[in-house]
Amino acid sequence: MSGALIQLAQTTLRSPRVAARQIAVLPLGNDVVWTSLALVAALNALVISATFVIAPPAMALPSYFQSPLVLFALQAGLMVLYVHALTWVGRALGGQGAVTPLLAAVVWLQALRLCAQLGILLLTLALPPVALLASFVVTIWGLWILLNFVAELLHLPGLFHAAAVLVGPRLGSCWGLAFCCL
Repeated sequence: MSGALIQLAQTTLRSPRVAARQIAVLPLGNDVVWTSLALVAALNALVISATFVIAPPAMALPSYFQSPLVLFALQAGLMVLYVHALTWVGRALGGQGAVTPLLAAVVWLQALRLCAQLGILLLTLALPPVALLASFVVTIWGLWILLNFVAELLHLPGLFHAAAVLVGPRLGSCWGLAFCCL
């Protein structure tokens, strides 16, 4: 099992569209996807909390960010909302993907990001400038992988359409927040 996960991780890093197809055809039930989402969100919340203790943020954050439970709820909730928004915008742009494979893929990508965050956390303790560079590389590479996953899983013609799908929910949330604050 762990060998298969390592192989999928390598494929994700090298050929994200192939990895997306592999994830899409896995016979994962809703219970597996949702349990995985909860696990990844919980582990991410713990790593973020540990990061705040080891390397406090440069600017003051609201006190609720100090609670791992709140971070868990934010992580899980945002993953679910974001996947539904991606699916909706993707369909509006001519895509034809389903929510469950995209959710499974996002959970997988969050699990990989968790591994990267742990590595960056260790680098922060030993070599902070290298950790900063590693964080930048992980962000750019992760975006490229996400673009390929979205293009593949929503059956979009290319990365430009996938970029439009990624931008759509972010613009919508900004507009929504702007109208809420009026």
